[in-house]
Amino acid sequence: MSDSTHVTTAPKAEYFDQRHAGNLPLWLPVAGIAALVISIVWGFFSPVQFAYSWLFAFFYCFTLVVGCLFWVLVHHATDAEWSVVVRRILENMAWLIPVLALFFIPVALCHSTLYQWWNMHPGVSEALDKKRGYLNHTFFWVRVVFYFGILSLLAWRMRANSVQQDTDGHPIHTIRNRRWAFFGLLMFAISVTFAAVDWLMALDYRWFSTMWGVYIFAGTGQSGMCLLVLLVTALKKKGYLSYVNMEHYHIMGKLMLAFCIFWAYIGFGQYMLYWYANIPEETSYFIRRNVGSWCYVSTALVFLRFFSPFPLLLQQTLKKKPHIICMLAGWLLFMQLVDIYVVVMPMLHKDGFAPHFLDFFCLVAIAAPIAYLFIRSLSKASLFPVRDPRLDLSLKLKN
Repeated sequence: MSDSTHVTTAPKAEYFDQRHAGNLPLWLPVAGIAALVISIVWGFFSPVQFAYSWLFAFFYCFTLVVGCLFWVLVHHATDAEWSVVVRRILENMAWLIPVLALFFIPVALCHSTLYQWWNMHPGVSEALDKKRGYLNHTFFWVRVVFYFGILSLLAWRMRANSVQQDTDGHPIHTIRNRRWAFFGLLMFAISVTFAAVDWLMALDYRWFSTMWGVYIFAGTGQSGMCLLVLLVTALKKKGYLSYVNMEHYHIMGKLMLAFCIFWAYIGFGQYMLYWYANIPEETSYFIRRNVGSWCYVSTALVFLRFFSPFPLLLQQTLKKKPHIICMLAGWLLFMQLVDIYVVVMPMLHKDGFAPHFLDFFCLVAIAAPIAYLFIRSLSKASLFPVRDPRLDLSLKLKN
């Protein structure tokens, strides 16, 4: 809610000066190119390891960027006030979804290595034959184009309307974005759900879960909010976004808490139902991740992603302390990394946890260019929607 009795001076637009980023705009492209070259060269010697490492790194970055788009859509669909002052940060990150499409190319080139079903002929597997209406080459590529096309369109349209409003101040842009948001949330749900099925669940075509899309979404939503916390704090340390106060941090902390609980609820629900039913086609996912050292990683994920941050996020006073929230946000982003690793890598390293240096280099090869382009985008428009009709209410925020 907002405190309507507080008077706030209308803020002036803030534009990021790339000099405040230090040497990052120089070193990020260098690191990205170097990591990409190392990954590709080593990929010729170990193509299977490269394929899985790249998929892990790609999907992790996918959840971060797409998670930001989710919060933009929620902002407009709910006509939120609190998030106006931080929304442009989310828009700038979501705007990079087309870049992710380029990083999907190695996944596309390695499809026959990653997906066992790709080269299997009809009649070899009865389980696959029953799914060929969905798991076939043509439909797979159609879905890939659809996912990136619709998500890129949403991210571009929402940001374009927002930036245009900075120029003319017309409230029609707010109305248009609200209309786009209702349509966009539906398209977002479809795209993220089926992308999770196509790119992760299909690593084992025999296994299936009706809760899989929701599970991946839980991590995606939480990651987007955690990334926002870190980015806003970094900008505040450079002297920007001074209007973001402890009330905004409090709400971001509450949303982190909500998705912390949501992730645990969906994960436990899926595990409990599969354990209770004891159907081989369903339990295979968990059995594979309870073999050897994978058991320790999977168990640690439960405790470190839920039981550790949960009691801290419950505390109202801690949610209003930026350094505490930032530490929790960084930790939860790391847990999302571990989560995606546990989803992907047991399909390659079946005997146990076996990290490879390609995992790191593939991650840098994707994350570094995205970070560089994000920094570039900060200077192209005001850091917050300066003429949004709800900006004043966001500045007067009071929980």
